[in-house]
Amino acid sequence: MNRRNVVLALAAFTAAPQAIHAQQPGRIFRIGTLSAGREPDPKSRAELLDELRKLGWIEGKNVIFERRWADDDLSRLPVLAAELVRLKVDVIYTVGTLAPLAAKRATSTIPIVMAAAGDPLGSGLVASLARPGGNVTGMSMMVPDMGGKRLQILKELLPNATRFAIVWNSTNPYSTNAFKSTQAAAKSLEVALQSLELRSLEDFKSAAESALRGRAEALLVVEDPLTVDLRKQLANFAATNRLPALYGIEVFVDAGGLMSYGVSYDDLRHRGVGYLDKILKGAKPGDLPIEQPTKFELVISLKTARAIGLTLPQSLLLRADRVIE
Repeated sequence: MNRRNVVLALAAFTAAPQAIHAQQPGRIFRIGTLSAGREPDPKSRAELLDELRKLGWIEGKNVIFERRWADDDLSRLPVLAAELVRLKVDVIYTVGTLAPLAAKRATSTIPIVMAAAGDPLGSGLVASLARPGGNVTGMSMMVPDMGGKRLQILKELLPNATRFAIVWNSTNPYSTNAFKSTQAAAKSLEVALQSLELRSLEDFKSAAESALRGRAEALLVVEDPLTVDLRKQLANFAATNRLPALYGIEVFVDAGGLMSYGVSYDDLRHRGVGYLDKILKGAKPGDLPIEQPTKFELVISLKTARAIGLTLPQSLLLRADRVIE
């Protein structure tokens, strides 16, 4: 090898220390996953694995997963988080707000990546969005006045409606913030807002009955692991009672819901996987700033609209990012 090639080889070596670290021969990293909800469908799991594969992380080759799901039983979260700590995983990838809170209580050393936490700063997960410190970093779903924006969409859909109901998980700090934001917006829009609180899957029936007794003219559903797990029941309830409903993310529409407006979860997942990649390559979570949503989506199902006998304003259809025929 001549002198020029030696210099180039040394330059390449020193320019990419992280990549070399990630490709240690024979090293297999353990990724723990933790959620308050249920195990996602095969499509969601495949999308996550595909994102990792693009970055060189292949399940069974250089990474293995330890997956833990609380199945909406919050009492299990601390136990599951402790299991992952005992297994000495290299990083814990969490979904929602309650899971990273449980993981943080279980360990102060293992890095924790939030796929989509509600309010990392307000819930005490991090000390600062710019410099989190500690062992937690990742993606935030918190958007100021999201509740107001969603109510405005419902008013555009139903300009004469005055009674809305909001379905939210009162055990989740993010849902609580979203409820308060929506409450404030309801006052300014001069609409009555009925609170339908959920704490478990068993609360769905009583919440649905309360919505009917309160003669709600439309539903607004705050997204979190519990309501996502109830998405089919919520969509069926709204369709059966010909009740227009606006949901927080598009998985509700895919389950038969009318429409959703909120952050793009696909975008958050993509960016969150980037954080996993950085941490597995040696980055410290406390040095990685919390990223906030930058992409928002309005998704509408014309199929559901026809089923409940609803004509959608052209103004909404023109703004939609995705329309299901």
